[in-house]
Amino acid sequence: MKKGLIINGPNLNMLGSREPEIYGHETLADIEKYIQANIDGSAVKMEWFQSNIEGEIVEKIHQSFLKNDTYDFLIINPGAYSHTSVAIHDALKMVKKQKIEVHLSNTHAREIFRKTRIIAESCNGIVEGFGKKSYLIAVLSQV
Repeated sequence: MKKGLIINGPNLNMLGSREPEIYGHETLADIEKYIQANIDGSAVKMEWFQSNIEGEIVEKIHQSFLKNDTYDFLIINPGAYSHTSVAIHDALKMVKKQKIEVHLSNTHAREIFRKTRIIAESCNGIVEGFGKKSYLIAVLSQV
């Protein structure tokens, strides 16, 4: 059985109330339940992690992939860090396993600053614009 880690960055803990016209009304916990319901019976197990703090995300990557090699693949929704974090980019570059960046919204259809993608350069692929299905597509691509 494959084991994957989903890391969620800043403000994703506020899903459901944060800009519902962009992100919808579901919480991060709702999305996690949706993913679990759609992968039950498959050969993959997921763990979820969320932090608003850049250093905690970097440390989770270090602990999970560089020190313990616990997971087979990584899915990351870095939130706004997608456009700003060299630290997360550098941590991801050290991970030699599959890495997929996900976003609920189509970032290319939004503000101009969201078109700069620092994290994307360290990932194998990107899935965005499909709401919670972005996560599901990323997970199923690893089964």
